[in-house]
Amino acid sequence: MARVAIVTASDSGIGKATAVALAEGGCDVGITYHSDSEGAEGTAEEVRRAGRRAEVRHLDLSDLPAAAGVVDDLAEALGGLDVFVNNAGTGLSAPFLEVTYDQWRHTLAVNLDGAFLCGQAAARRMVAAGNGGRIINVTSVHEHVPLPQSSAYCASKGGLGLLTKSMALELGEHGITVNAVAPGEIATPMTGNDDVDPETVDRPDIPVGRPGAAREIAHAIAYLASPEASYTTGASFVIDGGLLLMAAVPNAS
Repeated sequence: MARVAIVTASDSGIGKATAVALAEGGCDVGITYHSDSEGAEGTAEEVRRAGRRAEVRHLDLSDLPAAAGVVDDLAEALGGLDVFVNNAGTGLSAPFLEVTYDQWRHTLAVNLDGAFLCGQAAARRMVAAGNGGRIINVTSVHEHVPLPQSSAYCASKGGLGLLTKSMALELGEHGITVNAVAPGEIATPMTGNDDVDPETVDRPDIPVGRPGAAREIAHAIAYLASPEASYTTGASFVIDGGLLLMAAVPNAS
């Protein structure tokens, strides 16, 4: 019997690459999208070409708590839930002194409240089934270090990082592992580099000299979703081409 995975925001970028990687690893996949239904259907076609089932649902994490019901909907349609990938998120670039309360709340609602509610729904399913499970939260390098003019975004990703650890602590007894993947700059629509070969983009401020590819994040998530990762929980895997190491460069002697 195939394992079942749900990947939020899997219409493009990291989410799409992850859905396909999980399908190639033998999972049926629940796919969600916010505005790009065509992209989501494209992901579903790739999942089906890998020989797995796919279901597509709309997900608007500004409509909480109702939106989290998509987890149960997809789990029912696919016959269970073994892997949940919290990938949906939003960004906000604005000086701290100019961030409005509405902007702050929207960013926190999508990136943190939505991840909490969807993760909780997934975990409840897994606990009830009694077969363990895998939850992977997609955060950011800015789970660990701040970014100028991104106070709300950083707060949400930092919160999600610690939520990951709290979930891991409490869910371990049920055989559920919870980890975070913290990408650096990845060539996706969110960074304005969609459909660009990362090898052709020069990034001198990153030690490897380029942004990452969505598939590079997807393969890490697929590992954390696998049975082989059963002893890994509460960790945050930074995949950033060495970006965080650059903090040491000005102080190098």
